[in-house]
Amino acid sequence: MSNNVVLKATDLDGFLTETDKERLDKMHFHYRQAMDSFQVLSATNSEERRKREKEQLIDIYNTMGKIMQEIAREEPSIQVYSFNTPSEAHGEASRLIAKLRDQETQHQEFVYYTQRAYELLFNLAWGGANLMKKNYLMVETPVDIPVQNYAMHKIPDIDEEIENSVMCVMLRGALLPAMIMSKEIQEYSSTRYVTPFALFRINRDDSKSEKDMEYILNLDKSFFDLEQLDGKDLVFADPMNATGGSLVTIVKYLIDQGVKPRSIKFFNAIAALKGSLRIVRALDDVMVYTLWMDPVLNEKAYIMPGLGDAGDRINGPDCSDSPRNIIQLIADYGSNISTLYRSQVRKIEETVLGG
Repeated sequence: MSNNVVLKATDLDGFLTETDKERLDKMHFHYRQAMDSFQVLSATNSEERRKREKEQLIDIYNTMGKIMQEIAREEPSIQVYSFNTPSEAHGEASRLIAKLRDQETQHQEFVYYTQRAYELLFNLAWGGANLMKKNYLMVETPVDIPVQNYAMHKIPDIDEEIENSVMCVMLRGALLPAMIMSKEIQEYSSTRYVTPFALFRINRDDSKSEKDMEYILNLDKSFFDLEQLDGKDLVFADPMNATGGSLVTIVKYLIDQGVKPRSIKFFNAIAALKGSLRIVRALDDVMVYTLWMDPVLNEKAYIMPGLGDAGDRINGPDCSDSPRNIIQLIADYGSNISTLYRSQVRKIEETVLGG
């Protein structure tokens, strides 16, 4: 008998307010207009017609962006990098997301831009904390003539914010982003704190549509210690947040088991408006941080315009009859990733293998 926890899309939608639903309907209206332009751009050979449709798309996307900014301003639990940072920083985020979206971006480049995305997200969450209080890093440099040289560097003192963290991995595509965030925490900690890891095997039933989707948490293939999670700052990092269902399923399960997190933070390169709203409606004391917000989901619960299957683009696709386990995924990252994140790899191996 399987040991699974299941959450349904209808349960998630029950958390949305009538205002949320009206706004989501408005976003779908505007995105249908955008798809009309997509069809023209895909079919026409007329440069003049392409120019008109491109201008139309710019207007539509600007309209949707303004609506999403208005919603985010009313929801302090949703922090969007491109809405919350100075305008001079927006170009970097926009170009980065464009590279992640581009179907021509190959595996190694995709990993590189994912790393950059999570560095920006770390700063969005913690860069403004305790700016008046500093930690000092003393670094021994390679220069030893005429004597050994040392450098002193000031960084924000955010130890209290980060040294209670546990990285919660919703497996597959979330593994590398979680390792990146754990490494950022380690680098900003004055004690070089390495986060524990909790690994959850959760899947969507992709035979179903967005409206009747099910989220299945497989406890037999998950690796976590409930006591290690109680009273902690739970940090989730997933390249995409489409529906919010996986996060809500895991957190609701943990709370039902008596876990009382001090805080919950969820980091995404791209998040759908609907998934973000579901999370902040369903969970208390949660913060959603995203580099970019996309307007809608399609009938298969994929983000539009989105960036495809982020898990496959980070990890490479699995054979359907023999999906890789967590240790095999790490091995397939290669020596560069394993060396860069060696402290995180050791923690994950301890979690999965014990010892």
